[in-house]
Amino acid sequence: MSEAAQPAPLLEVRDLVVEFPLEGGVLRAVDGVSLQVGSSETVGVVGESGCGKSVTALSILRLVPSPGRVVSGEVIFDGEDLLRSSEHRLRQVRGSRIGMVFQEPMSALNPTMRVGDQVGEAYRLHRGAGRAEGRARALELLRRVGIPDAQACRKAYPHQLSGGMQQRVLLAAALACDPLLLIADEPTTALDVTLQAEVMELLRQAQRERAMGVLLVTHDLALVAETCSRVVVLYAGQVVEQGWVTDCFASPRHPYTAALLRAVRSLGQGGRLAEIPGALPDPLAIGPGCRFADRCDRIEEDCRSAAVSLEQHGDRSLRCLHPVPLQTARTQE
Repeated sequence: MSEAAQPAPLLEVRDLVVEFPLEGGVLRAVDGVSLQVGSSETVGVVGESGCGKSVTALSILRLVPSPGRVVSGEVIFDGEDLLRSSEHRLRQVRGSRIGMVFQEPMSALNPTMRVGDQVGEAYRLHRGAGRAEGRARALELLRRVGIPDAQACRKAYPHQLSGGMQQRVLLAAALACDPLLLIADEPTTALDVTLQAEVMELLRQAQRERAMGVLLVTHDLALVAETCSRVVVLYAGQVVEQGWVTDCFASPRHPYTAALLRAVRSLGQGGRLAEIPGALPDPLAIGPGCRFADRCDRIEEDCRSAAVSLEQHGDRSLRCLHPVPLQTARTQE
């Protein structure tokens, strides 16, 4: 298929900028992030806590908490720019065409509503269904996400369920209207390994049934390696590396990606965690050069002198003046 004939991505985020005005200045949590998700594709967004992953995800549906605001950029979903859509139109999209699994189940679920009512709420709202139809749909969805006694679960309140069950309930609610896109923000946080595997298998099954695109926000690189076709690596609000998972993980070019992978490999081999020295830069005092410079083992004088742009290297995007050589990257352990 020629380049001109390639289908448009289901979701395209272009040069997204999100800021939080604070007493000490303006915190730019997301700084020029661009990414794409196609139908039936799973794209992972990875990085340390505070790098802008969740804010990017929330921005897609304009759910950034106050006083945060999207300053500029575009979020093109199925041909429509959601950042310029009316609030009424966004309410039609949220939960219907785009489902979202939030990071903290107990914060996302209403503690005063029974589980079945919450799962069926979006279906009733967007499909104009009655109470009986909403209850039937909720029961069907709870069974589909593997809850053993779905009838009892439907009548329970969130606090009466385990963390794993709460996460399944969130997934059921997000899938209620058969969305084209699912945004999953740390969907396996605080779950044990067995429950993580079960939740991700449920997500993959739902994706196969619906040809649904998935944007997976996570700090778990192993999870990305198992489930995603492409990966976006964020650092201090910027994309530092982006490309096929097989390429980026087998031969990371950005020193930050390489450092993240070394930490995972050291644990997998029974060794001590290979920590990345230092910490994320103060977002209110970011200098002109590379944001990873103070923690990088490949730093040169020019790394601090001017902003580093994101450049295309074949199928990969890279923000680095002195990337890890491919030969070295392939042999790193």
